Amino acid sequence: MNSAPPRILVINVSRIGDTLLATPAIRSIAAAFPGARITCLGHPKRVEVLAHIPFIQRIGAITKNRAPWMGRFGGKRYDWAFVYGFDRPLVEYALRVARKVVAFAQGDPKLDDRLYKAVTPPPPHSLHAAHAQLVLPAAVGVPPTGFRLAYTVSEKEKSWAHQTLERLPSDHRPLIGLQVSSFPTKAYRDWPLEHFIALCERILEHHPRAHFLIFGGEAEKGRTEALHRRFPGCSTLFAGRLTLRHTAALMNELDLYVGVDTGPTHIMGSLGRPMVALYHSCCPSRIFGQLDHPCFYPVDHPNRGPDALAEASMAEISVDTVWEQVRAALSAGKRLEKKTDS
Repeated sequence: MNSAPPRILVINVSRIGDTLLATPAIRSIAAAFPGARITCLGHPKRVEVLAHIPFIQRIGAITKNRAPWMGRFGGKRYDWAFVYGFDRPLVEYALRVARKVVAFAQGDPKLDDRLYKAVTPPPPHSLHAAHAQLVLPAAVGVPPTGFRLAYTVSEKEKSWAHQTLERLPSDHRPLIGLQVSSFPTKAYRDWPLEHFIALCERILEHHPRAHFLIFGGEAEKGRTEALHRRFPGCSTLFAGRLTLRHTAALMNELDLYVGVDTGPTHIMGSLGRPMVALYHSCCPSRIFGQLDHPCFYPVDHPNRGPDALAEASMAEISVDTVWEQVRAALSAGKRLEKKTDS
């Protein structure tokens, strides 16, 4: 008698980047349990980044405040649950609804004893962030199946992006996306706006028909509007005007992306398009850079290392250094395009 495909729950309540950094682990789980139906629960405002990914069948929202009221009826609806983070309510919810729960050790022996596997978390920054997420499934014998982040742009979103870009002159190429800011609590990751302006000037010297798509949210409105005013004829301001998924759909059409280390940069990393990403010394590319990516060009702060300080200025990354990576990424992108066409 054939057994029914396993039902698997993954809980990961986190920001955009950390949500996507778990996708190699979820892919590995899907490969280890052929035919499994995987449900992913995440932050109400972030879980949408997992929509349409082929190996995830269902997504939903959960919070540590909502979790205590969930799963009180219906019994064990999942065979396995993998829980990221250290929020007790999320772990207790998983214990109510799943037969086997795998989570990082929560520091409470009584709670940890109820887990199928309490996994010792790796020390901070000892592993690449994607590898650190893979520690959970590895604890129950699930091998990795690759380290590329996953994100899927739907056909409807692709159509919307094509229609949006048709409003631009067809000869405005290369099409370059810019993410000039991280979120406010991580503003130390931001490269100075004057450096971005100088980089755009350098790009236009060599590519006079280049067009910049400026991404971002309401929090960085001053910076993005200033950048757009500096290049009114060769930039389009999308910051604060798009949904997250519409932003990703436009990113999927870029010839190049240049951005600081933040959530949209991880989305770009999952799309496989040419990209240049800038990393603060506290968050180097060896921890947060893109893996298994065909055209990724990182720029690390010159003073990166275990003794790096948050006070280190991103201004220490020179325009010349970023420009060299931009040139390399554009050239590599052309080679990649030719290879794809052939």
